[in-house]
Amino acid sequence: MSRTVDGHTGVPDDLRDTVTFELEEIDETVAAMVAEQAQERPRDGEFITQRLGLDGERPETLTLIGARYELSRDRVRQLYTRAVGQMVRRVQATGLPDTAIFAARYPVDWGDQRLVRTLLGEIYATDTDIAGQDLAYLRLRLAGHALMDAKRVAGFVFQQIAGWQQRGRWHAVPRFTEPVAGQLIPLIRHTDWASGDPTPLPELPLTTVDTADDARGSIFAEKLSRETSFDTALEARLLRMLDESEQVATYTERPLAVDYRLDEVDRLHYPTAAARLTDGRALLIDVVPLARIAVHGNRIKLAAARAAAHERGWGHLVFTGSRMSEPDLRAHTVPAPAENILRNRLAEGPVDWTEFRRYRDETDIQLTDLSAMVLRHGWRWERGPFRLIRQG
Repeated sequence: MSRTVDGHTGVPDDLRDTVTFELEEIDETVAAMVAEQAQERPRDGEFITQRLGLDGERPETLTLIGARYELSRDRVRQLYTRAVGQMVRRVQATGLPDTAIFAARYPVDWGDQRLVRTLLGEIYATDTDIAGQDLAYLRLRLAGHALMDAKRVAGFVFQQIAGWQQRGRWHAVPRFTEPVAGQLIPLIRHTDWASGDPTPLPELPLTTVDTADDARGSIFAEKLSRETSFDTALEARLLRMLDESEQVATYTERPLAVDYRLDEVDRLHYPTAAARLTDGRALLIDVVPLARIAVHGNRIKLAAARAAAHERGWGHLVFTGSRMSEPDLRAHTVPAPAENILRNRLAEGPVDWTEFRRYRDETDIQLTDLSAMVLRHGWRWERGPFRLIRQG
């Protein structure tokens, strides 16, 4: 498979090229550390998981986490920093879990520029810009980088992300082979359309508790004649498509709040955008990166968003950052022997990461293969820690 990458940033033009089990291994290793930390300090585990998005959902802003626990943004930052510091020191003292994968992926003898490119590519591919600096710092420390070196490189990562979010211009990377606006046309073909006439779009986005958080980017949208905000470079890419596409009459970011329930906990989801096309149709659009679309929490959230869209006569579309859409992923062919092995094993009970890693090594399946099987068979894929369950 060919791989087009921006030479300056290392950001790929199609996230399918970056969907690998190595990043899953890294997150699973961090999840094991967090679980150990949470035995003594349960809230530490919650803060780190929510901040870094270890459960497969997008990382949360410090402001949002603070609102949930009735703490200030600065206090959440203090508690998070303390928890991560304690976790890193425990790993360094005990040598458990094994952090060799970090040392191999972010070698201490690499220069700053190469490290920044690698880290930025991962952050873009997993839609984790909000916690980009924190993710970079933690991964570098676990790789063996000195404290000040890790802080310096993580600072460079933050500066690059801030550049993506610079006011007054659209996200400039990656450099696609076709015009950005043209990328929307094949996406529209994969929309799950509703029946009936669509209700009007709201004129302005909803205000959330962290609307003004400085982790968010803002750009002037020509089509809207106002500034539009976004959380990640992937969201900015989508909004740019909407702003420049001749098929789009207008659009609104964060158009509605969707209530849903995950494991007996009530949650609230704000889809990325809603657009009205020039032919009169309307659609609700969620941004979930290809590597995370099959994770259980995202499946529940997206199902709720789809239902909310259809209630309004809108279609529903999931933008994965790849030319491979959700329908493409469901139809993706997995070698029959590998698929049958996993189906038969799951009939006996859940599979944890240790067992799954052995299965993966034996079959050489890719992360897209796992996602395809999860979507096709309705399995439950949990992250942080990993667990795969056959439901029903």
